[in-house]
Amino acid sequence: MPIKPEILNAVNPSIINRSIKHFLRTYRLNRKNNCKRTYSRTNQSGKFTHTGSITGYVKDKNKITVTADNGTIGIEFLEKDMLKVSINPNPNIRERFSYALVENQSGWEHLDLSVDESNDYITVVSEMLNLSIGKKDTLLSVHDVNGNTIFEETSATRFHPGGSRRLQFKHHPSTSCHGLGNRAAGFDLTGGRYELWNTDPSLYDRGDDPLYLNVPLLFMFSEGNATGLFFDNPYRSLLDIASKNNKIIEYQTTGGELTFYIMAGSPQSVMEQYTKLTGRMNLPPLWALGYHQSRWSYYPQKKVLEIAEEFRQRNIPCDVIHIDIDYMDGYRCFTWDKKRFPDPKGMIKTLHAKGFKVLTMIDPGIKVDPEYHVYKDGIEKDVFIKYPGGSRFTGPVWPGNCHFPDFTDVKVREWWGKLYKPLLDDGVDAFWNDMNEIALITFLTGTTVPDCILHSFEGNGAEHAQMHNNYGMLMARASTEGIQKLRPGKRPFVLSRSGWAGLQRYAVNWTGDNRSTWDHLRLSVSMLLNLGLSGIPFTGPDIGGFAGKPSPELFARWMQLGAFIPFFRNHTMKGSPDQEPWSFGRKVESICRKYLELRYRLLPYVYTAVWQAHEKGIPIARPLWFMHPHDKNTYDIEDQYLFGDSFLVAPVLHKDQDSRTVYLPDGNDWYDYRSNKKYTGGSTITVDAPVDTLPLFVRAGSIIPVWPSQLYVREKSIEELELLVYWSEQKCTSILYEDEGDSTDHTNRNKYRLTEMILNDTSRGTIHFKTVHNGYESRYRKFKITSTGCPEDIDTIALHLSD
Repeated sequence: MPIKPEILNAVNPSIINRSIKHFLRTYRLNRKNNCKRTYSRTNQSGKFTHTGSITGYVKDKNKITVTADNGTIGIEFLEKDMLKVSINPNPNIRERFSYALVENQSGWEHLDLSVDESNDYITVVSEMLNLSIGKKDTLLSVHDVNGNTIFEETSATRFHPGGSRRLQFKHHPSTSCHGLGNRAAGFDLTGGRYELWNTDPSLYDRGDDPLYLNVPLLFMFSEGNATGLFFDNPYRSLLDIASKNNKIIEYQTTGGELTFYIMAGSPQSVMEQYTKLTGRMNLPPLWALGYHQSRWSYYPQKKVLEIAEEFRQRNIPCDVIHIDIDYMDGYRCFTWDKKRFPDPKGMIKTLHAKGFKVLTMIDPGIKVDPEYHVYKDGIEKDVFIKYPGGSRFTGPVWPGNCHFPDFTDVKVREWWGKLYKPLLDDGVDAFWNDMNEIALITFLTGTTVPDCILHSFEGNGAEHAQMHNNYGMLMARASTEGIQKLRPGKRPFVLSRSGWAGLQRYAVNWTGDNRSTWDHLRLSVSMLLNLGLSGIPFTGPDIGGFAGKPSPELFARWMQLGAFIPFFRNHTMKGSPDQEPWSFGRKVESICRKYLELRYRLLPYVYTAVWQAHEKGIPIARPLWFMHPHDKNTYDIEDQYLFGDSFLVAPVLHKDQDSRTVYLPDGNDWYDYRSNKKYTGGSTITVDAPVDTLPLFVRAGSIIPVWPSQLYVREKSIEELELLVYWSEQKCTSILYEDEGDSTDHTNRNKYRLTEMILNDTSRGTIHFKTVHNGYESRYRKFKITSTGCPEDIDTIALHLSD
């Protein structure tokens, strides 16, 4: 990364500067002697050739292979609403291994396809999608059974001898575009150009691109229907979404094969298909849904314990304390600084006794130090990436010169996973993988590992140009798999800054190094929603901003928002003012406590929403149109969102604002959570929003399970479940998911309980509790019903339990 003054001033600049000078000398020398090929972004000069005209085709079950003058097109219908297209200048389509995909790709339907041939087209017909290929120009188009266009090329796919591939297709002006991972942009990405190349910008602002985590999934929404285009190519790529021509989207990659998947249907079905392909998040431990307190950095040991005690003395809920990089001995990973932390095991034992979990940071860069045990073992086991000439790549990070493990080698991943044992033995509960783009600390913009560096690629061999975007995800994979082996039966919790399609299988994410500004508060919402539509449902920003000083008002508004964000962490950088909830005066402290207590009361509801993401791949935070696709008034709204099935969140995102307009989607009535006032769906209202109030609404017909407030998860043994019932004239079903909360028994032994809570007005005051899966004994012995909007003629509400 191009190191910025705010960052450089927070570390030892002499060490960093020496490492940078060494890096620049060795980088230039090795690049000159060993790097014969570069992938210089997506601007390769020279002529492109296109696929030409069709010369024949072969059908084999659900696959069609089309041969053309200058290439081959492979088409595979995986399900009735998803197909795969591979276009290659070579005569054969090779099955290519992809880290993005789940390993078992055998669970697809066996579809009956028919092929129709005319003078101009070859058309493949399935139950829901029809694909046509022009015989003369090989232009692809996909339509649904009603004739609606899903995908339509505007020019034939083109290939460059330097490795680049270019795909152009139509964009309808009414279509909004989303996804693509971590983007410092508005929710609708239309009109922008986006590079798919994981990059550490040091600190980012709106419009900076690319950032840390890229996902090559373009999620398009138009007139109630969704289309997903997943480009399964990890090379550096560029996606132009109608920035030059509002009718054309262009995808261009610098290397590899052109393979993409087309998914069509409702917004929910597209997310289900995509996450069936690339995997779904694992259930985190229940405590991870609580509040996380962090800064760069809490030290020494005494300071960590003081922060923890302050939370408990002030009765402010908190579950996790993050300990940033300064806990290490000279930034050497998997070590403790014994001066700053003389007794880490004792410290963690004390924190555990107070109900806290501890999370520590781990970077991929291993300090070049012959006396450092991890470095020595890595050299002995030959785990580090190398130049083609055989010398190990060296780059500057926090400890100075570092080598980097090759996480594309299963043996290296196993080696890495075992390194967590001493920290786990000390009691550390969770881990944070940072700088894993790979980020290097230099004065050169976008500096990372050179394209020519070699990787194992599971024994197949590959250059870094192909492995770069996979690196962060594979580090998270190595961490998670190692922790699973060291702590079998327990759920690991790994936080990763960088990633690629499929990261959700191994880690959760946060949006990186933001700033303490109102615009970054607004970016929090759009980034959260786009990551959710990229298959990354458990994410969130640094609450309060990483760099800068939030005003009391800004911090209060951000904490209110955080209560309705999946990953709820307050984090700030070294040298910044204190940013704990009590650091802005009593009024703001009271607001923070109020919304933290609300978050903890809603944990059974939040946990159920997280389970939905785990089970179906649907986002936890959802744009309004995700659940109301036919309500056109929702299409352009990006400052409100749905949190789970029932809550509509309308945060205050501007300074000195004490009211705001809210649109309530059609198809349901809505209740104001604060006042219990009922509103008709499809209406726009104006609500008061003083600094201590987050506008929050509940869908009529919802049954919200809540707990008593706690200072941390499991502080209390909860035997009574309160049900907040919001009456509706329609029959409505809510769900409740329960399990032990920390073990893997929910997957290994099916030990979980799933209950449908059915509110049916025709039953006149009866709520049905119907058990769908009964593999876990519920802890609840009592139920308390708090009803809102109940008809006046109903005197008694009965709860009917049935298995």
